[in-house]
Amino acid sequence: MAPEHPQPHRTFEDLVAEGASVPTEGWDFSWFEGRATEARPSWGYATSMAGRLLRASAVLDIQTGGGEVLDFALAHSAPTQPRLAVATEGWPPNVAKATALLRPRGVAVVAAPEDAPLPFADGAFDLVVSRHPVRPHWDEIARVLQPGGTYFAQHVGPASVFELVEHFLGPQPDDVRDGRRPDRERADAEAAGLDVVDLRAERLRMEFHDIAAVVHFLRKVVWMVPGFTVEAYEPQLRALHERIRAEGPFVAHSTRHLFDARKPDSPSLRHP
Repeated sequence: MAPEHPQPHRTFEDLVAEGASVPTEGWDFSWFEGRATEARPSWGYATSMAGRLLRASAVLDIQTGGGEVLDFALAHSAPTQPRLAVATEGWPPNVAKATALLRPRGVAVVAAPEDAPLPFADGAFDLVVSRHPVRPHWDEIARVLQPGGTYFAQHVGPASVFELVEHFLGPQPDDVRDGRRPDRERADAEAAGLDVVDLRAERLRMEFHDIAAVVHFLRKVVWMVPGFTVEAYEPQLRALHERIRAEGPFVAHSTRHLFDARKPDSPSLRHP
């Protein structure tokens, strides 16, 4: 059922204050119920990850957020579990949230900046997963994978939600719009020594039904409008609020791509 605008009589100030007050830790998006929607990719990443866990012995989840996706996948692969499961996360509030969620499942959560080398030995994992990494570090992913191991991940694609981004920042240059193109990421993965087995991309409809949802989204997904604050972008927020009230939900489109890449059994034969 398509959600309706939750409380159309509320003022701009009330809605903005609500969006600015909602906690942003983790990757639980349940607060958006009835206020924003996003179509999901056809491949069902979290469920597909659960299937991969059934065959894995040692798994690493990179940039786990609050651990919600890994927790879901482990719950849906039970009672079969990898003998070793580790997750990394760089934002301290999320480290605490992921630790509380994943520790009961036997997962060690390691605090590690997203742009730092992975703090694990070469060939430590036969499965590396990640949902929406800020930037995939292909050399590090290839290094920690065992020969024959798999990187299975869902990435954010190019110009994702740029209808919203450009409302606040104005038209973006081509190098910014194209910064996450899947063909370029494929080339980077192959340069690191991985074989890309499958790569799929989809463009998905999003709707924002009130300005509170916009504020919360931009606070939660901080790379969309870097340095976003209500005060700094009050004119753009007010204009968008009036547009939603006059025209209905603000429509944007997210882009996602699914990576299934494998480390060759004998990488030395590829890179003498």
